[in-house]
Amino acid sequence: MKKLVFATALAIGSLTIGTAATPIIFHDGIMEDIFLQDYTEVAASDLPTPIVNALATDYEGAMLSKAYVDDENNYKLEITTQDGVSSVLYADAEGNWLEM
Repeated sequence: MKKLVFATALAIGSLTIGTAATPIIFHDGIMEDIFLQDYTEVAASDLPTPIVNALATDYEGAMLSKAYVDDENNYKLEITTQDGVSSVLYADAEGNWLEM
């Protein structure tokens, strides 16, 4: 009898877990703005000198794969570090790193 009660309770409990509502995630539009920014590819030779200097100083030995610029003169840099790790960096025209 105890096994029957336990099995019934377990079955009912598993049904309620499976039908629990998923939480609603609210967002304030910030990430949407980041993803909607349009970047245009630029040549490495077209990068502003402060960005080139910041990259050489802060990411010594990194290889620049691609560079992009948006309408606000913010730059997206695809790099590969000395240890082979690929990364994406964002910087403004003055060579300041941006958190995205």
